[in-house]
Amino acid sequence: MNMDFRSLRIVFLGTPEFAKSSLEALVDAGCNIAGVITAPDRPAGRGMKLTQSAVKEYALSKGLHLLQPEKLKNPEFLAELRELKADLQLVVAFRMLPELVWNMPRMGTINLHASLLPDYRGAAPINWAIINGEKTTGLTTFKLRQEIDTGDILLQKKLDVGDAETAGELHDRMKEIGAALLVDTVIQLAEGRVREVPQHTSQSEPKHAPKIFTETCRINWQMDADHIYNLIRGLSPYPVAFTSLQNKVFKIYQARKEMISHNEQPGDHAIIDGMLRFACANGYIYPEVVQAEGKRRMGVDEFLRGWRDGGAIS
Repeated sequence: MNMDFRSLRIVFLGTPEFAKSSLEALVDAGCNIAGVITAPDRPAGRGMKLTQSAVKEYALSKGLHLLQPEKLKNPEFLAELRELKADLQLVVAFRMLPELVWNMPRMGTINLHASLLPDYRGAAPINWAIINGEKTTGLTTFKLRQEIDTGDILLQKKLDVGDAETAGELHDRMKEIGAALLVDTVIQLAEGRVREVPQHTSQSEPKHAPKIFTETCRINWQMDADHIYNLIRGLSPYPVAFTSLQNKVFKIYQARKEMISHNEQPGDHAIIDGMLRFACANGYIYPEVVQAEGKRRMGVDEFLRGWRDGGAIS
């Protein structure tokens, strides 16, 4: 195959800001976006008003053909999708697709995933890479197959992870780099320059990136300072690591660590030289940006000015 990538009819599937960056890059590159599929509008915010996805807002601003199916196996939706006559489908931060959908285009369906596959298959690859203290991660474009995140690899881009980088900061870097990688994948695919490589796993099991639940976010002060520090980074700004302070939820968005021997019990807290610190297995964690239950997010200095110590941390 050797053709102009702009002649391909592309259907794009995605919902959040991460996906919007890819769609914008494809449009800017001159790709022919025959249709956009995104999640239905959902209630959000204090008023629970119906809110459009980032992808929908962008698609509407560009006058792109938009579909918002509730169910991907709905016969009416499938008929509309066939009418778009896609040569290729691109998926970024969407939901699982039934085979009826991903196998429809003649060139198949490509997914952009925020890890170096086969490591960190799953729903939260950016979070888990930081939680696990990875120094490098990356992005992968691959062909969709039946099993999640297992299809043949097309292109990959390796990235270094900053020692203090949060999941939010890495997300914002990756959404732009990933968008460029997806455009490059489309161009190379059209020109016949990309080779599909099966995912090979070594004797060790690939690292996983499952969905994050509330219990994942609870800080265990018995753990060492590195683990807790990475957990805080990996869950910031969402869904946020937390502990209990005066029997109320206390979220920690940003912190620093100190590795030092001490005789305090893990979970003990104190205010030292105007700084709040928590004891852990082999040192201390000093919160820098926090949110007490019922309060807004703020710097720890502001929090301490309005707080009176009197509760235990568990």
